[in-house]
Amino acid sequence: MSTQSLLERRFRVLGKHSPLFYDKPLQLVRGEGVWLYDAEGKRYLDAYNNVPHVGHCHPRVVDALCRQAHALNTHTRYLDDTVVTYAERLLSTFDKSLSNVFFCCTGTEANELALRIARECTGGQGIISTAHAYHGNSAAVAQISTLFTPPEKRGPFIRTIPVLDPYRERRGRDDETLSTAYAQDVQKAVDDFARNGVKFAGLLICTAFSSEGLPTVPRGYLAKVVKIVHDAGGVFIADEVQAGFGRFGSHMWGHQVLGATPDIVTMGKPMGNGHPLAGVVARADLVEQFTSQNMYFNTFGGNAVSAAVGLAVLDVLQEERLLENARIVGEYVIAGLRKLQTKHALIGDVRGAGLFFAVEIVRDRTTQEPAPAETKRIVNGMRERGVLISRIGIHDNILKIRPPMPFSTGNADLLLKTLDDLMTSL
Repeated sequence: MSTQSLLERRFRVLGKHSPLFYDKPLQLVRGEGVWLYDAEGKRYLDAYNNVPHVGHCHPRVVDALCRQAHALNTHTRYLDDTVVTYAERLLSTFDKSLSNVFFCCTGTEANELALRIARECTGGQGIISTAHAYHGNSAAVAQISTLFTPPEKRGPFIRTIPVLDPYRERRGRDDETLSTAYAQDVQKAVDDFARNGVKFAGLLICTAFSSEGLPTVPRGYLAKVVKIVHDAGGVFIADEVQAGFGRFGSHMWGHQVLGATPDIVTMGKPMGNGHPLAGVVARADLVEQFTSQNMYFNTFGGNAVSAAVGLAVLDVLQEERLLENARIVGEYVIAGLRKLQTKHALIGDVRGAGLFFAVEIVRDRTTQEPAPAETKRIVNGMRERGVLISRIGIHDNILKIRPPMPFSTGNADLLLKTLDDLMTSL
């Protein structure tokens, strides 16, 4: 079956607006580690996907899934040692105040449940998110997924804060001054709820600010924001779907990197290395208050197979020292990207940590004018040359590079050389 024939069949059954990557869509048939293979046998270096967190089709994860599926798979209304053991292992990676967990299947479900907990426990409805965020696709979560939902569809209970952009907005200010200025945007949103008679419930942000462009967050920002949220009677929800499970190398979770402890944490995607596993971790008092009034049950969430997969992911992260790898290789990639920045005028800024990088493409370094068309050409050109990346940001002008955690310095050399050769040819 040719790629074009498959595309036409897809259009007929999924519709023409079902999203696809790249101008020339990829038909992938196999994955292994950091590599993907298309229907014609061409190999691609995966420098984008965080779902296969410990590598595509990791044998340890696949084996755990198969063994548990062969033995038993039921829901969590029965006692199961694997489920409880996984909950204990997962919670041990958090601050002691975050001591209870709910399991579900997707990041959308996790964020939906987090919103319910926040609203039930505070008695409020008002939620703050950023102005270019993605948190999922249910009706409630879509309202705070401002990347795709226009203001007129967000309803009266959502307020947004501007996207952090220190690259353009620092203007000589130190971190203390800049973080205070950014935190005031949260205070303004809280005050606007009050003026309109809406009781505040909480703030939900991605701790990587990924869709927003992976800005370099000023030191002290999140601590200031959390104080504002708590003083207003709200809770802080940290969306760790993209930043979590050691993505930044130095810490297991993005909120730890930013120096603040959430009241509720949501996670998904990399949690099961591609298996549908997600979760909500929260303070015990919030869980007790919520569940005393609401029975939460998810038929497939946290089943024995999912728990076995989740345990295998944690085992691989630890035993293969993938956080350390992310830190070491990440520093290597950042240094390489900054070397390219000195060579190619299109690169306005390089930022990131661990195995998560943003390369801002601009038409002019002085004016910092975004270059979205050039960014799109780079992403598609990299795909043609066998390296997969994507783009993000409010202007669609930021290269998003986020490979699986086993990414090596050898893989990094291929990424950097391919990007260098492509930008030289533009």
